[in-house]
Amino acid sequence: QVQLVESGGGLVQPGGSLRLSCAASGRIFIIYNMDWFRQAPGKQRELVSAIASGGFTNYADSVKGRFTISRDNAKNTVYLQMNSLKAEDTAVYYCKADIFDSIRRTDYWGQGTQVTVSS
Repeated sequence: QVQLVESGGGLVQPGGSLRLSCAASGRIFIIYNMDWFRQAPGKQRELVSAIASGGFTNYADSVKGRFTISRDNAKNTVYLQMNSLKAEDTAVYYCKADIFDSIRRTDYWGQGTQVTVSS
């Protein structure tokens, strides 16, 4: 069984910063892409950023230049550094990991962490 546990959310003022973490544990053989999604109230879940096992990254246009994704393969952890936060970044943030457990390859999701940007 594989679990993803997120941390680092909270309340921050506009212009502030937060760093999200997502650690994968359990029966893990290979982790391919690790992604961050977010879902604001009344909106669809959207991809924020993704990072491949080799380090290639991509970002939604709305966060380019403000957010940075990274990963520590030794710790099976992905991070999202969020700077210059805006009210429109308020959402529940979810990590997703594409994991091969030596038998099958499956997408796993974390439970979500709330990020609120407000003065």
